[in-house]
Amino acid sequence: MNVAAILKSKGRAVTTARSDATLLDISSKLAAKKIGCIIIIGDHGRIAGIMSERDVIRAIAEGGAGALSEPVSRFMTQSVQTCSESTTLDEMMERMTQGRFRHLPVVDDSDALVGIISIGDVVKHHVAEVEMEVSAMRGYLATG
Repeated sequence: MNVAAILKSKGRAVTTARSDATLLDISSKLAAKKIGCIIIIGDHGRIAGIMSERDVIRAIAEGGAGALSEPVSRFMTQSVQTCSESTTLDEMMERMTQGRFRHLPVVDDSDALVGIISIGDVVKHHVAEVEMEVSAMRGYLATG
């Protein structure tokens, strides 16, 4: 299974914000939408960064309540790893585990944002794959 299959069932909606949004704006959006990260969009609609719940906590721990009025560009992760629709589930699990992050933006050949995959999406589809394999094996053994 690959990212394209996950996006087909999950959808391609991605919550984004501009880099001049405040940390409070970002925190409010995360809470309202019950999501774990927001993609920060820069010039020409390209990915400029990513802001996760962990980044918000880190920013407040370092800057106190005053950090909430600062632009998100001060705190966002700027070196954003991405994947493509052809990336496999196994590749996703390996990259997320090694990088210790929970979200990967999906980009097309022109680096345009086309979706986002979370570790929850990866686990859900991996479990479904394993269950299908187990079912197939049981069917094979029963007829065997």
